[in-house]
Amino acid sequence: MTQMTQTLTTTPPADDLVVPFHCDRCGALAKVRVVLASGSDLVFCGHHAREYEGKLRDIAVDIIETDSEQRLSH
Repeated sequence: MTQMTQTLTTTPPADDLVVPFHCDRCGALAKVRVVLASGSDLVFCGHHAREYEGKLRDIAVDIIETDSEQRLSH
């Protein structure tokens, strides 16, 4: 009988958006990545990033414009 061993692997968080991501709100191409204190991130199109900008700045550790990889806050 063959015995199987389970191995837990995790994918390290990406520093940059390497593949095209889509807005968490509407599915359009993401223009802004919001990194949260937990290490999770949210991505938004330009429209929704502007709509939620005030709230996002309150909860973000970092906000990155994906077009230029410019950090908007820290």
